[in-house]
Amino acid sequence: MTELFPNSDPEEIDLPGGELLLYRAADLGADPQELFENLERELAWREEPIQLFGKRYLQPRLLAWYADAGVSYKYSGIQHDPLPWTPQLAVLRERVEALSDARFNSVLANLYRHHRDSMGLHADDERELGAQPVIASLSLGEERMFRLKHRHRKDLKPIRLPLASGMLLIMRGATQENWRHEVPKQSRPCGPRINLTFRYVHTPPV
Repeated sequence: MTELFPNSDPEEIDLPGGELLLYRAADLGADPQELFENLERELAWREEPIQLFGKRYLQPRLLAWYADAGVSYKYSGIQHDPLPWTPQLAVLRERVEALSDARFNSVLANLYRHHRDSMGLHADDERELGAQPVIASLSLGEERMFRLKHRHRKDLKPIRLPLASGMLLIMRGATQENWRHEVPKQSRPCGPRINLTFRYVHTPPV
């Protein structure tokens, strides 16, 4: 389990054509395991379908969308209408905003129930996120691998980052323009993980 201690400067990950910062033990104001258990119990998790190659499948994870009033979000053909911030999420937003030096009006929560749950390769580049968005990704629970792959350069090897509980990863600059990312399935069994991706959604899209 990641222990709490005062935040140090984030580690800058070498990412050609992008900007990636990592707090290995962000001060979240509470024990990461306690936060995980509270969020797993309290958030309104849903299993949503996704359209791929003309067929509908259930996404291999659970999700929930919380945001300021009127801030909806659509991706992969799914319209997400906002749920009001819970007290726990509101506190985490304030802390993540301070660490990221950015403002967020929404959070997409993903619950990976086991080692076969995953997130496919994608970029957070929807129009409503604007040019060069700041995406702050907080990991709680079981450690999972986070993989980035350059969208254009075949000479660059994918980057693999194991993200443990309490780690905060900040993607900014041209990261979404030049890189895609995923949480792949894994062969080793593991327990559940929650990922909170804080973002600012422009309404209407910019």
